[in-house]
Amino acid sequence: MPYLDHAASSPLRPSARAAWLEAAAVVGNPSATHASGREARRLLEDARESIATSLGADPAEVLLTSGGTEADNLAVLGAVRASRPLSSIPDDDATVPALVTSAIEHPAVLEAARLLEGEGFGVAYAPARPSGQVDALALGDAVGEGTALVSLMWANNETGVIQPVSAAVTAAGEAGAIAHSDAVQAIGHLPFHFHESDLDLASISGHKVGAPVGTGALLARRGVALRAIGAGGGQERGIRSGTVDVAGAAALAAALAEAVAVREEEAARLRLLRGRIEEALAATPGARITGAELAENQRLPHLTHAVIEGLRAEALLFALDRAGLSASAGSACRAGVHQPSHVVLAMGGSEEEAGATLRCSLGWTTTEADVEALIGALPTAIERARAAGTRR
Repeated sequence: MPYLDHAASSPLRPSARAAWLEAAAVVGNPSATHASGREARRLLEDARESIATSLGADPAEVLLTSGGTEADNLAVLGAVRASRPLSSIPDDDATVPALVTSAIEHPAVLEAARLLEGEGFGVAYAPARPSGQVDALALGDAVGEGTALVSLMWANNETGVIQPVSAAVTAAGEAGAIAHSDAVQAIGHLPFHFHESDLDLASISGHKVGAPVGTGALLARRGVALRAIGAGGGQERGIRSGTVDVAGAAALAAALAEAVAVREEEAARLRLLRGRIEEALAATPGARITGAELAENQRLPHLTHAVIEGLRAEALLFALDRAGLSASAGSACRAGVHQPSHVVLAMGGSEEEAGATLRCSLGWTTTEADVEALIGALPTAIERARAAGTRR
């Protein structure tokens, strides 16, 4: 079955599987002091060093998590809550946002932001342009003295549009705030070097690059204040508690190393395949490719997103599924419930447009035959979806 949903979860790489099996055979808690524990600790720290090398960070800056959602939560909640006690927020401080983010962030950031609003912290959401890019000027204008964190995703998970992270970093630096980026979709597809980015925090997720689900990391510069969002033994720098998954860390390290090593050639290959999909979409009446007007270096090479008039996304996905194709409407992090895309709405789209989206995302297993199968199935699938929509 052609699988065109790598942005939701990419198949496990053989290198990651092998690393997981090898590390899983080692018995021992990495926090224990006996020989078995020391061997587990050695494997863990080897994995941490490899992850750091792949991402341009120091090993001590790699906080292992259960995935991108936990990493985002820890960055957003941990940084803002550490900035000042809730009891110290005066009533008139609502005009000074403690958090500045965008309206197109992943739910892991947006829901954390809403939790902070419920605790009394001010939050500002920068809008996006119809192209899919966040308005960098609006974001910068929202940052001021008293802002604790500026969080802007590196590339949007639905549209594939790359965001002005450097502008967010500059705005944060001028205000003395911390800068964070959800880099989940960028890793393995775009150049990424944590130190060169000047970010203070960055989130990654393993299963987007072919590591197991349940692996990820938050990159956190030394000296960045974070408050733990869970209680326990404080295994990861006293910030993230829980016995660390040694086998998961080893698999994450292996997947990242492979993805980074072949990134340039894979990006070129997937960009060509994506282009063939977009040629078919461009020839479809009523279809509009998101970000098509942007330069190539402003879009992810492996992801295409379109709004297709006259249908409902769930009907289109059902038709494609019946044809043996796996694609999506956008984010897969809403418990399988199809909802109008908050990203399209934030870009100024209508409710109808936000409910008529298609996202195809490619990856290391994608072949020319997969893409040809999609191109061949699209006309009939769109026709059926539009007919289903007219019968409602």
